Amino acid sequence: MSLDWTALGQVTAVSIGVTVAVVVVFALGVLGLARHEGAKEAGAGGTSALAVAQAGLCFLACAAVVAYGIYLIVPQFH
Repeated sequence: MSLDWTALGQVTAVSIGVTVAVVVVFALGVLGLARHEGAKEAGAGGTSALAVAQAGLCFLACAAVVAYGIYLIVPQFH
């Protein structure tokens, strides 16, 4: 009986940890877009390109995590 609760606790901990990590990475992507807008208004081209790259990588990482989660959930993909 306690083994079932241990497994549930582990799944809960991993789920919360991954959720927090994805939210942080997504927030970094939004920060990159904000830096891009700020650099565009200030006329700094190099910073703008770096901000777009940051945002793109962050959003790509979030999309990859979501796609992997869908792959794990949907049995037709296995």
